[in-house]
Amino acid sequence: MRNPLPLGKLPAEDLADLLNRYTHVDERVVVGPGIGVDATAIEFGDRLLVAKTDPITFATDEIGWYAVNVNANDVACLGAIPRWFLATLLLPEGCTDRSLAERVFAQIAAACRELDVSLCGGHTEITYGLERPIVVGQMLGEVARDDLVMPGGAQVGDVVVLTKGIAVEATAIIARERGADLAGRFSEEFLVRCCDFLHQPGISVVRDARIATACTRVHAMHDPTEGGLATGLWELAQAAGVGLLVDQEQIAILPETAVLCAEFGLDPLGVIASGALLVVVAAEDGERVVAGLQEAGIAAGIIGRVAESGAGVLLQTGGTTQQLPRFPRDEITRLFE
Repeated sequence: MRNPLPLGKLPAEDLADLLNRYTHVDERVVVGPGIGVDATAIEFGDRLLVAKTDPITFATDEIGWYAVNVNANDVACLGAIPRWFLATLLLPEGCTDRSLAERVFAQIAAACRELDVSLCGGHTEITYGLERPIVVGQMLGEVARDDLVMPGGAQVGDVVVLTKGIAVEATAIIARERGADLAGRFSEEFLVRCCDFLHQPGISVVRDARIATACTRVHAMHDPTEGGLATGLWELAQAAGVGLLVDQEQIAILPETAVLCAEFGLDPLGVIASGALLVVVAAEDGERVVAGLQEAGIAAGIIGRVAESGAGVLLQTGGTTQQLPRFPRDEITRLFE
């Protein structure tokens, strides 16, 4: 194989080329595929059907719960309410028993109950060549046409709000996947707290999105996942064809995240960051959205503003300004090499 690609997302330039050459959408598709686009939206009478599919390939101890929430997040980023979930379970040959299958089903069911989502279909099989379970989820939701949040809606002069901080998901994954390496170097209480980041502060941004859209007209939302906050910001800018000026001092890096990333030499800006939500609103609405989120117990702050496309995506630190780092692969993949 020539020039094998690294673990993680397909490079953005390769994906953009493939989407340009191989996708076709009909007139009922309101939101089609693209870089920085979380889900699709399709005309269905007086409402839009919003659909998303995403796999979970690690963090296997709560893989079913993960699958529901990461797919629900992307539906919520278009302003929609997640309603129906389908799951494809691929289970490894030679080490799958009834209890493993039931555990994944129970996790999916629990996550669906929390979000008032119906598990309505899918497929389950034991598959050759797998070392661990893989769950491919598909979430369907709905939204009124006037309430749709377009992925490319960011406008020059808008501000960018970040909820919770970074990186919730990475913190949980590091603690769960490398717990044996961390035991003895950190207290059991610390590691338990990090493992529980899946639930508290939690990787779901469905509630974050609902609160933000209730406060004002939201121009765009995006949840940073693989590639971390940095990749999420680049995708947000690319979807709208704008630039961004981001204040590094305003980015909330969760203390546990900082400790675990330092332990393994990972950059917090580039580790998988589900649990945070980027919300783009008019400048005059920024503080209202932050206040609404904080009143609901969700940490939030303004981290930057939208600029002309020629500005690029810039990170301001003190008195210096430089291009925001780009991560060709998620920093956390270095733990699995």
